[in-house]
Amino acid sequence: MDLLQLKYFQTVAMHEHMTHAADELHVAQPSLSKAIGRLEEDLGVPLFDRIGRQIKLNQFGKAFLHRVERVFLELEDAKKEIWDMQGNENEKVSIAANNLYPFSKLLEGYLELYPHTSFRQTIGTTVKMQQQLQNGNVDLCVSSVPIDGDYIKSIPLITEEIFLIVPNGHRFANRKYINLIEVANEPFISLPEGFGIRDLTETLCHQAGFTPNIIFESDIAANIINMVNLNLGISLLPTSQWSGLPENKPFALHIMEPICKQTTSLSFVQDRYLSQAAKQFKDYIIDYFEKHKYNNC
Repeated sequence: MDLLQLKYFQTVAMHEHMTHAADELHVAQPSLSKAIGRLEEDLGVPLFDRIGRQIKLNQFGKAFLHRVERVFLELEDAKKEIWDMQGNENEKVSIAANNLYPFSKLLEGYLELYPHTSFRQTIGTTVKMQQQLQNGNVDLCVSSVPIDGDYIKSIPLITEEIFLIVPNGHRFANRKYINLIEVANEPFISLPEGFGIRDLTETLCHQAGFTPNIIFESDIAANIINMVNLNLGISLLPTSQWSGLPENKPFALHIMEPICKQTTSLSFVQDRYLSQAAKQFKDYIIDYFEKHKYNNC
């Protein structure tokens, strides 16, 4: 068993298709099939279920893939650590996030202290962020729900109240408080499925006793607020995504029942090697929220 065999297996497992894997690896399909066969002989079990020309990762393959991915991540971490030890420190931090609204002041303060740091941010669903984190594609995740997964640690940073957002002239615009069941027949505007606030919207509405009628989806909160202001629907949003607007601020109602709150968490893989810049930023985030006691419970 060698690293080339493991790389071949990882690629076949990802595609569950010999031809596609062979194309990506730039090897002949018969050679790839023989390599996988030898690996299965070494292990003493089949790693794929073969049905005709189709292959599918089986229980042995899934367990083995989990370990193989850890091997390659460890090797990648070793390369990064040695690179940094040579003085080639890369001051770039990669973040996957679906809620960076509480972070504008934090980033401003951090960049004053460390002006040479650069950031790469991606936005995605909770599932996508978990995959990016576990695959080593990003250093840190900032999410509106904690990210679960093997070796992943999530630290709560801020808990915010979720408000019902309605447009000017809406029949509830003169209200300060409301029970969520009262808007059971209203059209909703929200983020796409898989995003934290969308999942929370559906959960809270179900707790209230109804399924929300979501008529419009956007992956940008500002677009949601604009749609609400155009009287196209209502929305559930945390404080940070609407309270800082200088103008065109929608009406925000406190929800009495059910209790509507959202916790934003910082997630990272325990024991994963992080560059000095990434470790520095992670510690800064945790310290910032500790000092400011940024909590809207």
